Amino acid sequence: ALPASSLSASTCPLFDGASDEDIACAAEILRKGIPVAFPTETVYGLGAIATDDAAVARIYEAKGRPSDNPLILHVADGEAGLKRFAEKGSLSDDVTKLARRFWPGPLSICVRADRAELGGRRAVAGLDTVVLRVPSHPVALKLLRALGPDTPVAAPSANVSGRPSPTSAKHVIDDLSHKGLIGGVVDGGDVACSVGIESTIVDCSRRDGE
Repeated sequence: ALPASSLSASTCPLFDGASDEDIACAAEILRKGIPVAFPTETVYGLGAIATDDAAVARIYEAKGRPSDNPLILHVADGEAGLKRFAEKGSLSDDVTKLARRFWPGPLSICVRADRAELGGRRAVAGLDTVVLRVPSHPVALKLLRALGPDTPVAAPSANVSGRPSPTSAKHVIDDLSHKGLIGGVVDGGDVACSVGIESTIVDCSRRDGE
C-alpha cells in the first residue's frame, strides 16, 4: 500500500484486506481523521471515526451528501457499541433480541442516542437517535477490531450521492478518488459484497406510548 502522504487527486492508496499490515495502516489513517473506504457484506462504505466531526465532514463533502442526513455507525462489538452509544436505560428486549439474532449482519438498529457520547455530533446530524450495525464481512471486522471494539465508524456507501452503490474497490476508486478527499480503499479481494444493497434499518427508538 502507498503511504497516506501520497494522497492526491490522482493517487488513491489501495490496501490489501488480507494483510494485517495494510489493515493497521488503514486504521491509522482513520485515526488521523481521513476517511477510508472498506468492504462490507452489503456495499463498500466510506468510513470515518464517528466522534471526529472534521473527519465526518469529509465524508459529506466527498459524497456531496446533505449534512442533515445521518450516518450508520459500524462497530466491531455490538454489545459494547450499544452500551456506549445508546441512551442509558432505553434498550428494550427487542433490541437485545435483534442484535443477538442478526449481528454481525446486514441489519441496522436505530435506538435513542446517549447525549454525552453523541449529542450534537455530525454523524447523527444533531438527532437524538443513532443507527448502529455490526457488519459480517471479515475485512470490515478486521478493520473495526483494529480500531477497538466500541470505536464507531460512520460509513455510508462509498459513492457520490445519487450514483450506484459500489460493490468493488474499483467502483470506489472510479467514483471518489479524483476528489482527493479519501485516504485510501481497503480491497476485499475475492470476498464479495454478497448482499449488494444497503442494510435494512429497524427503528427501535420509540418509548412506550409514543
